[in-house]
Amino acid sequence: MQIFRGFRHPGVAPASAVTIGNFDGVHRGHQAMLGLLQTEARHRGLPSCVLTFEPHPRDYFAGVAKRPELAPARIATLRDKLSELQACGVAQTVVLPFDAQLASQSPAQFIDEVLVRGLGARYVLVGDDFRFGAKRAGDFAMLHAAGAARGFDVARMNSYEVSYPAAPGSGEGPRALRVSSSAVREALTAGRMDDAAALLGRPYAISGHVVHGRKLGRALGASAPGGTDGFRTLNLRFKHWKPAASGIFVVRVHGLGGRPLPGVANLGVRPSLDPNDVNGGRVLLETHCLEWPASLGPEGAYGKIVRVELLHKLHDELRYTSLEALTAGIAQDLADARAYFAAGSAGAAGSSHAETRRQTTRDRI
Repeated sequence: MQIFRGFRHPGVAPASAVTIGNFDGVHRGHQAMLGLLQTEARHRGLPSCVLTFEPHPRDYFAGVAKRPELAPARIATLRDKLSELQACGVAQTVVLPFDAQLASQSPAQFIDEVLVRGLGARYVLVGDDFRFGAKRAGDFAMLHAAGAARGFDVARMNSYEVSYPAAPGSGEGPRALRVSSSAVREALTAGRMDDAAALLGRPYAISGHVVHGRKLGRALGASAPGGTDGFRTLNLRFKHWKPAASGIFVVRVHGLGGRPLPGVANLGVRPSLDPNDVNGGRVLLETHCLEWPASLGPEGAYGKIVRVELLHKLHDELRYTSLEALTAGIAQDLADARAYFAAGSAGAAGSSHAETRRQTTRDRI
């Protein structure tokens, strides 16, 4: 997949089949849309193109209003979003900076400057409630009329629902939930990782380069004073200040050997540690592997790209009053994670939910 920052680049395809949206999480509804886009692109002999935005438009408007609470929690980093779009077979993704200029662009200007002249759109696929342009003044009817006048086809689609089994003994039937980024955020915020996996079509995961940290964990729980064989961690930066998930999780780590490694991870700001450390103030995913490949050696993971699947939430972040209490808390988390894997829970994550197509109003992508 080719990736472009903006459309003023000679490598951008001169004509394409386009869909537009934030695609936070690239959930099952997004995947259905991208599947249809691929089909229509092949039928027309065009490359498929995703037009997305960074930052999220609601991030931008929250900043303008100086009300950070209005910004949506972020499901995925840009890296992970692009990776999932590539996995869906998208030929090119154009990332537009959402700034004052784009926010003030009228719907007609957006169609002319971005879709027609910028991307050479021959086919545009959107959701039922798609809005665009300054003050969200543009809608599907306006886009459809512009397509008829400017020579590109416009289509819209509905989304999936997932069916959740009723609680045992409740006497209730399965309940259905519309697949949307909002629903994924709610599941992650509540720590319902199986529900998030059902909505995403895969376990929720974060990837990135392993970076250096304070190296405190290796001293905690060491076998001898001054030792470094304690709770060694892989540190990944989550490059957004407001992740949808946070807390302590049972995880599975990919990218350090021939098979996934079981582990425990803390996603958040580490309230028990010194805020002046090298990663202070940043959201960090710190992962301790329950097993460690001997071939890596003690320092062999730095710089590698790993993917960490968050399978089960143990608890929220806790503030410990001492390093001794922190050490005991980590040891308990490790014991709980080993019990989780021993019970075989990891293989069943997300397996109890059925996917169904429903004609429902689709969440904005």
